[in-house]
Amino acid sequence: MSTLTIPPALTTPRDDARTLYKAFKGLGCDTSSVIKILAHRDSVQRDLIQQEYETTYSESLSKRLSSELHGNLKKAVLLWLHDPATRDAIILRQALSTQSGPIVDNQAITEIVCSRTPSQLRRLKEVYLSQYHSYLERDIENQTNGDHKKLLLAYIGVPRYEGPEFDQLIVQQDAQELYNAGEKRKGTDEKMFIRIFSERSSAHLAAVASAYKAMHGNTLEKAIKKETSGLFLSGLLTILRCATIQALYFAKILRKSMKGVGTDDSRLIRVIVTRTEIDMHFIKSAYYSKYGKPLTHAVRSDTSGHYKDFLLHLLGPDY
Repeated sequence: MSTLTIPPALTTPRDDARTLYKAFKGLGCDTSSVIKILAHRDSVQRDLIQQEYETTYSESLSKRLSSELHGNLKKAVLLWLHDPATRDAIILRQALSTQSGPIVDNQAITEIVCSRTPSQLRRLKEVYLSQYHSYLERDIENQTNGDHKKLLLAYIGVPRYEGPEFDQLIVQQDAQELYNAGEKRKGTDEKMFIRIFSERSSAHLAAVASAYKAMHGNTLEKAIKKETSGLFLSGLLTILRCATIQALYFAKILRKSMKGVGTDDSRLIRVIVTRTEIDMHFIKSAYYSKYGKPLTHAVRSDTSGHYKDFLLHLLGPDY
């Protein structure tokens, strides 16, 4: 469930484009007006505003925003302008490109790929190819390695059922095969973990986790932590946690991004911007249940200025 709030008396895209143009004129930018409009329009409305702005003023809205805004606010707003699939494509392109930094951002790659549904991944691959004239699979092949790469490629390449039904007999077989591939033997059969985690639906994997605990007395998550490591471990846990309680998975990421000294703003922006129109209401609820305080309070204390205001507009009221 989304936390995006849209005014009941909505102005037209042309009026919004005009208001944004006025906000850019003169000395300095009227950032509050920019936030008031863009943080309260859905992806279709934002696209129409961009079309109207470019048609009327012969310049790209994103380029104008890029010159008017700065820092983390600029990063957040520019990412927010796009529809979900385009946002994911942009994040992955930046994460896979060594031009954006000295190393590949495996954390972002894992978070995006391993948390998306099969239909979201199909659309993401289409947009990625259209935008960058490169296959996502090829870039993952070239920029990642080991079992982590094998898991990512299998996960984006294998079509999976998205419905709630599953076969309990196959669930029990998978739970046993995972046990045989990990805790029961010396060493780990990574291929078996990759096969089951990339081929089974989320509902099926959630059932496998329950069956594993009932059959072997240990949680599947603990078994994965014991038997695997590094980026491969991170990928498997992301898939499993998103299959069981996805909102809690993102709540934990948000907590990590703001815990301790400093804030991981890239991760904070990535989660809030990409989940606002999808399931941020449930993430806020999971955050409150897990940590005993509203997510908005944490964001308010870890960010500042217009950057803080923009994120809070997306998050909506305190839970």
